[in-house]
Amino acid sequence: MAISITIPDDVLESAKIPRSALKQELLKEMAFALYSRGITSMGTARKLAKIDKWKFLEGLAERGIERHYNEAELKEDITYANSHK
Repeated sequence: MAISITIPDDVLESAKIPRSALKQELLKEMAFALYSRGITSMGTARKLAKIDKWKFLEGLAERGIERHYNEAELKEDITYANSHK
């Protein structure tokens, strides 16, 4: 199910974002907000934002958002680190 959100023109015009990048930037900001509140996973947020993992992690750091890091991800990182020694 897809949804559309209507944002009033005066709100869009007041945004300090170039018109050409407005849709992408709004999607990105929504993705970071949803992730930071625990509403969506990192993968889902990245899909909404249309950015790769590293860009998403940079965005989290820029915004001071803590990464939700679970035990499964830790194990995956340890396995990866051990295989690249």
